Amino acid sequence: MKSQLITVFGASGLLGRNAVRLLADGGLGYRIRAAVRHPNLANFLPPMGHVGQIQVLKCDVTDADAAAQAVRGAEAVVNLVGILHQGGGHQTFEALHVEAAESVARAAKAAGARALVHVSALGADSDSDSAYARSKAEGERRVHAAFPGAVILRPSLVFGPEDNFFNRFGAMARMSPLLPLIGGGMTRFQPVFAGDVATAIKTCIENTGCAGKTYELGGPGVYTFKDLMQIILRETGRHNLLVPVPFFAATLMSWFLGLLPNPPLTPDQVRLLRKDNVVSPGALTFADLGIQPDAVEAIVPSYLWRFRPKGQYETIAP
Repeated sequence: MKSQLITVFGASGLLGRNAVRLLADGGLGYRIRAAVRHPNLANFLPPMGHVGQIQVLKCDVTDADAAAQAVRGAEAVVNLVGILHQGGGHQTFEALHVEAAESVARAAKAAGARALVHVSALGADSDSDSAYARSKAEGERRVHAAFPGAVILRPSLVFGPEDNFFNRFGAMARMSPLLPLIGGGMTRFQPVFAGDVATAIKTCIENTGCAGKTYELGGPGVYTFKDLMQIILRETGRHNLLVPVPFFAATLMSWFLGLLPNPPLTPDQVRLLRKDNVVSPGALTFADLGIQPDAVEAIVPSYLWRFRPKGQYETIAP
């Protein structure tokens, strides 16, 4: 087993669990300090490695002192912390995407970490109408200022067995005869498998040539929102009606939905959907990391079966 210690912030999320699994390499990889807000929700992480290889640490990333303790002695640091909508307390874009990102970068630099991988988002833009996109861009700027050699990864829509996109709409298709197509469903995405982003993280930790660079990570296919809804319906064996919802109507809906504890749509997300989420021409990509990403069709069917009318037995002949 490698002796180097890697601290992973946000280790219990979709990207985190994939990154920890890959870095642990079944007990042959790195030692990992999994810094999470709720340790009781991360009990599935330690079994990914040998006994003692993966340490779960309670850490509020908005606390600069806690972040500094979490990176102490780490050879490399990975920051995966992010939210899609704002909540109460410190659960805001400014607190997590900007201030906490800067704190982690400063702490990593002060601790003498060799590498820092900061996962941002495709579409990060300081001039965006979306507060989410602006906060991601500002977070990148502050990370580079505090740790010039940091690697920035910008994934598109991330999918995997625990994702919040295909699973959410799969569940919605099971409950409602209608599925909305925000803005007519013409927004384009380049979905990327969480396992491939994890591979990119590991590559950037181990390859010093990646230092200071920004990579835009998209899968091999580009799909409209409507395309993705049709994939969901095909894989779940359902025939829900796809209903175009103009942006102005979606914005009105989002004001009410945004009041829910876990809102399915917010005004800021509607603003995000007005712009395509695909890799920019000339950007550094998976190809520059020597990685061939998996397609949606190769992964998504393996976990959407549970939303079929008869679940896993749907295709079994009587």
